[in-house]
Amino acid sequence: MKKVLITGGAGYLGSTLSDHLLTNGYKVTVLDNLMYNQISLLHLFKKNGFKFIQGDVRDSENLKKIVKNHDIIIPLAAIVGMPACDANPELTIAVNYNQVKSILQVLSDNQKLILPNTNSQYGSSDSIITEESPFNPLSLYAKTKCDAEDAMLSNGNGVSLRLATVFGVSPRMRTDLLVNDFVYKSINDGYLVLFEAHFKRNYIHVQDIARTFQFIMENYSSCKGQAFNVGLSSANLSKLELAEKIKTHIPNLVIKEDNFKEDFDKRNYIVSNDKLESLGWLPMFDLDYGIKQLISAYKLIINKNNQNFTNL
Repeated sequence: MKKVLITGGAGYLGSTLSDHLLTNGYKVTVLDNLMYNQISLLHLFKKNGFKFIQGDVRDSENLKKIVKNHDIIIPLAAIVGMPACDANPELTIAVNYNQVKSILQVLSDNQKLILPNTNSQYGSSDSIITEESPFNPLSLYAKTKCDAEDAMLSNGNGVSLRLATVFGVSPRMRTDLLVNDFVYKSINDGYLVLFEAHFKRNYIHVQDIARTFQFIMENYSSCKGQAFNVGLSSANLSKLELAEKIKTHIPNLVIKEDNFKEDFDKRNYIVSNDKLESLGWLPMFDLDYGIKQLISAYKLIINKNNQNFTNL
């Protein structure tokens, strides 16, 4: 039974991934400092093969000791998004970049490293984005992810997953992600105000990300040393198109465009996921599924600004 280390495993992606891998027969160790006081892993303690270590990836010596005892390393611990990164640049560099450097210092040829990365590296482009497209990071978050990927690919032992904007329900819910945020506002406010509504992004369900990590783990030899875009090919949508999609599920939703204000987030791109799909990977959860899931789940969330549901 393979042993997987997930740093930041109590977060939005990690809590979903940990559950998925345990269900599929892997042993999972989560290293997390619980900086948001989350209890997202509580349900996993009843499962065989689960271990939790409360600790910080900035403690490089402890991290290196833990890494050596695992077959597969997934460094999910990160300061995520422009606002959180800009609020604490030193912390962002330490967690998003230095963590990966520490792992690479002790990683053996027999171990597997799968690096969660982001479409944000591409910034803004008028062309269809492939894995060969140049980076154009527009934020500190994207810059640290570029640097981490460069370090890993230079090492030769690793796979980078450039994830689309994630949506869907997770044990550690986040309402600040675009789809999740739009659905929440649609339910509770009854309207959406869109800035630069033509900006496009690609999207992917959190459960499909968990499936992607497992797919790479089980096809590592053919993926090693490469980067892959991970998203729904059917969901390269502008913010306006996304809002209109949500309106099909919430008919009374009012959509307004504000053409006088700019969005501080300038990401704008269409992403090709052909490279990963050519290996046989395909998503299972489309945008409509995720929107319906969110509408049901948000009955439990009264205040989206609660620290349990945001990374700020």
